[in-house]
Amino acid sequence: MVSPRKRAYGAAPQPLLAVAALLARCGRQSVDRIIGLPGRPPGGSCLATATHALRMATSREPLVLLAIVAVVCIALGIAPLADRLTWFLENAPVLIAAPVLVLTAARFPLSPLLYRLLALHALVLMIGGHWTYAEVPAGNWLRDAFGLARNPYDRLGHLMQGFVPVLLVRELLLRRDEVLARGKLATVALLFIVLGISAAYELIEWQAAVWTGEAADAFLGSQGDVWDSQWDMACALIGAIVALSTLSRIHDRQMSALVRPSGAATPAA
Repeated sequence: MVSPRKRAYGAAPQPLLAVAALLARCGRQSVDRIIGLPGRPPGGSCLATATHALRMATSREPLVLLAIVAVVCIALGIAPLADRLTWFLENAPVLIAAPVLVLTAARFPLSPLLYRLLALHALVLMIGGHWTYAEVPAGNWLRDAFGLARNPYDRLGHLMQGFVPVLLVRELLLRRDEVLARGKLATVALLFIVLGISAAYELIEWQAAVWTGEAADAFLGSQGDVWDSQWDMACALIGAIVALSTLSRIHDRQMSALVRPSGAATPAA
């Protein structure tokens, strides 16, 4: 026998159930519109919805990173503490690379890892361009705190000059029909490519000093070290070795995921 309490509260009237179902459907569609989902994926499970949302967020991540880099570039470029020539020379890689990445994103999107590292490298360059590498406040604090002979921010910049480009070159060569085969020989080839990039940058610094004279002293950032060029290339080499040693597996997984739904590989530019 059903108790009066259970008859009173055990089941909701049918009109209330219909209204609740309608509200749930409208709320679900509203959430989908707010977070930018074109609709729930087939199956409608929570896991499928979360996976779909994650893919959508990942696809928009390069735009978010680009916006962050653009805002920081404008903020640090309005009134840099360095002279305008130094600011331009330090930021030139960012000003050149950003449009190239935008123009090639549709045909040849890079892995999320690489986009994040490129954005981080851009921030390092822009900070150095604002203060000059020899005067970045964080580097001055480290110099004074640890009794260093110079501001170490320049070393960080050249570590990044090896850490990020080696993964960029690796991805370009591996994804273009396996131009570069994986293995020890490939690692050696990548390290030599990074050393070539670093040496080319040192040549650019040398010519900037020749053509502009003392105006390029801040761009060189040697801080009185006669072995500065050699240290710069050594830091780039160390950065490349660390990147290949720690991130190759993650990089491989993300490159493997860069395929179309049909299973065909993303076309090379």
